[in-house]
Amino acid sequence: MRVLFLDLDSTSAEHLGCYGYHRNTSPNIDRIAEEGVRFTNYYTSDAPCFPSRTALMTGQFGIHNGVVGHGGTAGDVRHEGIHRDFRDRLASESFPALFRSAGMKTALVSPFGERHSAWTFYAGFNEIYNTGKGGMESAEEVTPTVLNWIENNGNQDDWLLYVNYWDPHTPYRAPEDLGNPFADDPLPAWLTDEVLEEHKKKVGPHSVHEINMYDNGTNPQFPRFPGEIKDRRDLRKMIDGYDTGIRHMDHHIGQLFEQLEKQGLMEDLVIIITADHGENVGELGIYGEHGTADQGTCRIPMIIRWPGAVHGHVDEGFHYHLDLPPTIAEMLGKEPAPSWDGQSYAPVLQKGEDAGREFLVVSQCAHVCQRSVRFGDWLYIRTYHDGYHLFNKEMLFNIKDDVYEQHDLAKERPDLCREAVYYLNEWHDDMMQTMTFDIDPLWTVIQEGGPYHAKGNLKRYVKRLEETGRGRFVPELMKRHPREFE
Repeated sequence: MRVLFLDLDSTSAEHLGCYGYHRNTSPNIDRIAEEGVRFTNYYTSDAPCFPSRTALMTGQFGIHNGVVGHGGTAGDVRHEGIHRDFRDRLASESFPALFRSAGMKTALVSPFGERHSAWTFYAGFNEIYNTGKGGMESAEEVTPTVLNWIENNGNQDDWLLYVNYWDPHTPYRAPEDLGNPFADDPLPAWLTDEVLEEHKKKVGPHSVHEINMYDNGTNPQFPRFPGEIKDRRDLRKMIDGYDTGIRHMDHHIGQLFEQLEKQGLMEDLVIIITADHGENVGELGIYGEHGTADQGTCRIPMIIRWPGAVHGHVDEGFHYHLDLPPTIAEMLGKEPAPSWDGQSYAPVLQKGEDAGREFLVVSQCAHVCQRSVRFGDWLYIRTYHDGYHLFNKEMLFNIKDDVYEQHDLAKERPDLCREAVYYLNEWHDDMMQTMTFDIDPLWTVIQEGGPYHAKGNLKRYVKRLEETGRGRFVPELMKRHPREFE
């Protein structure tokens, strides 16, 4: 068996052709979706980058493995302590270790372990190729390493090749000589002038006024990434920049497929295409970021083409990305690791049968502190630290009718909010009862001063708000975050 795993950083399902996007961003990815199973309600349990990949590699929710943020205590995997053996648990229970246990060689092409000092991302791989720029690589810097590996190893039996592309991640870095392949394509229909005017009323990092997180600065190295969105021309620059990143990445994925076809490997190859998280491209009025526990950030693509399994199928069940390890284990005839939190959805791949969950709880503690519940047609978002966005404590969106989260219905439907809180409490009780620790790391983040990308930035952001005529937001920010002014 040979497995190609494509981890496409910051790739939103909403911007892929196979998920219904009107632009031709992803012809090579779309081809695999036609041949395999496409999952429509697939979510990372913990966002953004480091929490998500740690959850996948450990098979555990962030509340269990300890990684829910990008710094502080929440940026370290919890120690096993007195029960640690000669090697830690990841040596035998990580996602790559699953393939090793099946007699497969495992290879990784990614700088991510170094980017976040993450042993958890390296555990279980026989070979590791660090592409060297800590996540600032463009596809043309990654693909040669992958092609070389395929040329030298592809004809061997039994391997997993895990490849990490970065092009849709901020700042959008597709080469200038690509031009703009979407210059003549309309913007997404929902992004009207009226919507843009409403977004101008919002506050917080990566709002239309501060695409550069806390200011409107730009970098000549990244001309596709604007500092702010004042009008539809800027809006086009933003959307086109993101979509061009996806298109550039997809082109390079096509190069991998061409090489695999030349070597006669494509027909029997298992291909898994997914992402660590999505990207807010207007959802909640946020652009160019993945800093919330919402649909834009936490819903991710998942496409699995497994020779001999179901083809051309669309699954609408609720799944976490950490459900993948037990699913692969079942497909390989292996037992799931005892530490894993996931639930296998192998019946979807084997027979096209539903194997979804009743509800999902997704978390974000790097930019904000939020936990959200995805159930039925609804997304309930509960905010513990707003990351200076002035979010309401409770938000509720009808994802079926309002996938871009523009109409908060929490005040109109308190009954659904109460239902969501019940699900959230049930999940939290289960999480706390199934671990040896007595601390929820979300609260550790708050007690340590707040989310990594927020804490320590409010004073300078307040100054910018006052300088740009938006001082009306300052009193409420000071009220919500008094510790920032001590």
